[in-house]
Amino acid sequence: MKGLRFVLFLFFSCLLLNGKDSQCYAQINTDRVLMMGRNALYYEDYILAIQRFNMVISAKPWLGEPYFYRGLAKFYLEDYQGAEIDCGSALEKNPYMCNYFMLRALCRINQARYALAADDYQQAIKINPLEKSCWHNLVLSRIELKQYDQADSALDVMIKQWPKVAENMTLKAQVALLKTDSAAAEKWVDRALELNDYEGSAWSMKSMFQANRKEYAEAEKSLDKAILQSPKVANLYINRALTRYNQDNLRGAMSDYDAAIEIAPNNYSARYNRGLLRASVGDDNLAIEDLNVVLKMEPDNTIVLYNRALLLDNIGDYNGAIRDISAVIKDYPEFWAGYQKRAEIRRKIGDVYGAERDEYKLLKAQMAVATGTYKSSGKTRKKNERNIDDYDKLIEEDTHETENQYASDYRGKVQNKQSELKPEPLYIFTYYKNPSEVKLYVAYSKELDKLNSRSVLPSTLYLTDDEGNMSESQLNAHLASITETTVAIDEKGVIKELLLKRALDYYHVRDFENGIADMDTYVLKYGDDVISLMLRAQCRYAQLEVSSSTAQATDLRLGYLMVLQDYNRALDILPQSPYLHYNIGCMMIKLADYAAAINSFGKAIELDSHFPDAYYGRGVAYLLNGQLSEGLSNLSQAGEYGIYSAYNLIKKYSNEKK
Repeated sequence: MKGLRFVLFLFFSCLLLNGKDSQCYAQINTDRVLMMGRNALYYEDYILAIQRFNMVISAKPWLGEPYFYRGLAKFYLEDYQGAEIDCGSALEKNPYMCNYFMLRALCRINQARYALAADDYQQAIKINPLEKSCWHNLVLSRIELKQYDQADSALDVMIKQWPKVAENMTLKAQVALLKTDSAAAEKWVDRALELNDYEGSAWSMKSMFQANRKEYAEAEKSLDKAILQSPKVANLYINRALTRYNQDNLRGAMSDYDAAIEIAPNNYSARYNRGLLRASVGDDNLAIEDLNVVLKMEPDNTIVLYNRALLLDNIGDYNGAIRDISAVIKDYPEFWAGYQKRAEIRRKIGDVYGAERDEYKLLKAQMAVATGTYKSSGKTRKKNERNIDDYDKLIEEDTHETENQYASDYRGKVQNKQSELKPEPLYIFTYYKNPSEVKLYVAYSKELDKLNSRSVLPSTLYLTDDEGNMSESQLNAHLASITETTVAIDEKGVIKELLLKRALDYYHVRDFENGIADMDTYVLKYGDDVISLMLRAQCRYAQLEVSSSTAQATDLRLGYLMVLQDYNRALDILPQSPYLHYNIGCMMIKLADYAAAINSFGKAIELDSHFPDAYYGRGVAYLLNGQLSEGLSNLSQAGEYGIYSAYNLIKKYSNEKK
């Protein structure tokens, strides 16, 4: 252990010395540094991760793995060009890694370089022909390139290999639509729904076919099912609003437009259509607000200008109305309804001469057109249709476009690769709280207050389940602190405050093994206390989470039992701590002992009846234990106390209750 500490001391010291890095790299344990980089990557400390991988690359530039992981860190930072270059370097070192091709393909997709992405997926498939996500993304790349026959051929292979996957049938329907074969598309949609009644994309497409046949009630029901599976897709609400509008359900349509705008505030169709609906029920000022947003996106849209003019006339802004109508007439000099309306408004402000000029133009026009009585059929128009006579119609999209969802282990936060049905994070000690989240619940620890009041740590330590990310300067401060504290321990001997300080630094630079080692020394020399036991538990848990996808189940179970042991020892010291009961409940879920988890969360709630995480955790435990009603009840309580993601689970699992 002392030898390892000495190596790390050299490593951290090198970071602080200019121009001497090359002498130190040779002395570092590259496997260990690579592991620390992967730890940082998992916990979204991307700057720290890149620094770690840089050190491994400098020490062993012939390895492909550090280039790949550095590329992954850049991918998360949305540096797709840099990530692509790193993946290329990784492939130069090792051209037989499927993951390297897959990540580079995703980087290329994010740069709209679909042909090169397709090449990468084909290479990945040669290495692993059964990698389903490669086939899926290859099809989507072909669709982007308008290579529909090639996409169709790839889908035939997928359907033969995975005949029970409904998503493949949905993609087949999408390609059929793009080839203008709507009959075949609907057959594929029906096959998808036979395989999986929860295939949201298929229900969305089914609704389109039904709406085209004016089966609006059936289309609405299909969209209900699509929205249940994808509640954050604005276009689904817009499409359902149109089905409701065509059934004269204006209140329902308005509600859907509200939901769409909450998800996508600048959605053109939702804003425009809601503006027209608001106008139809007399909410003129609110309607103008919506049309103003649309005009910011399309300042020269004459149809929107004319609708705003009518509303400005209603609220008495006559000059504004005349301005908008004049802009419309400039583009449409034979728009007779515009002349008639402008003449009416000009008379209101006493501009008799201007009104008479407009009326004279009307008299010269054909009577049928001059009265503005001609109207085309239908209640809506296509978005790209700009016939000014259809100014009062709601719009619908020109084509049914499915937003391509590329399959990726790297989409979104790393932690989100795990099951959605899990508790909120553990309560841990950290110097950094997430500033973007306003927490309605704040955990209190008397022991932590005492520690902070002694000023033995460099800054305030928090107890939270929502840790914030570090800046590069904060990271470097922790690295420097490790070096300084190591020197102090060597000079003064093992002192509990120095061990605690260094263990926290190790945790924040994601060196969990050394953090655990420091707390082992602390507990061995000074005995149990709540802070040291919880800190050791959180380091152990963090280390387990990083390795959870590759470790053996028995090793994981043993690790979780060790974490649980530390929390139980801390609970013996502080039995009235709700957050310790909560953390124990989370560990019981990891160990699949749902009854014990329910009991632990219940004890946390007994100690603090307004503890939202405990209600949420107990709700999850009940659902996992097959107790649906109790689970939904607890999730509802968690939502009431501020964990709004509970409502997504309620919506999802309420359907199973029916």
